[in-house]
Amino acid sequence: MPIDPPLSDILLITPEPPGDERFDLFLDHLHHAVVSGIALVQLRAKTLDAKAYRRLAGEACAVCHRYDARLILNGGFDEPGDVDADGLHLPSARLMTCESRPLARSTLVSAACHSREQLLHAQRIGVDFVTLSPVLPTTSHPGEPALGWPAFRTLAAEVSLPVYALGGMTHDSLSTARTHGAHGVAGISAFW
Repeated sequence: MPIDPPLSDILLITPEPPGDERFDLFLDHLHHAVVSGIALVQLRAKTLDAKAYRRLAGEACAVCHRYDARLILNGGFDEPGDVDADGLHLPSARLMTCESRPLARSTLVSAACHSREQLLHAQRIGVDFVTLSPVLPTTSHPGEPALGWPAFRTLAAEVSLPVYALGGMTHDSLSTARTHGAHGVAGISAFW
């Protein structure tokens, strides 16, 4: 089933917000990103408690929706409807514990994948899109082996889901990613 409206070719994954719950600067960065054309955002905040995450998610939703960007939650809690978010992201460990799609089709579900097994499982349970990483070396995970473009192409061809290349991506990576079977690119620093 096609996603309507179609998914953007850039997925911004936010950096961790400050733990002191002073979210003004974080929300200013988010505002700048969506004003500049980012239309799909994953709010990654694994260090905040549920109350702080809920507050930030509500404010981030307001910013994103003001500019027709969609917000996917990654952290804090499991019901995106509580803050009017557009979906939920499943980290790879959580993905592999799901026996079925955790939310209704009206809400986007994405998953983080690092292997063929995870990609096939994501497709089997019916997620809407995935990130596949790390494609290239990254500063955030130094020393972690990267897939490289040939392996990315092989893995992405295993599923019929939209696959975002993650790890070392920039705006300039988009055409290379597409020629290797990606729907688009995802990243933190290059898009934040």
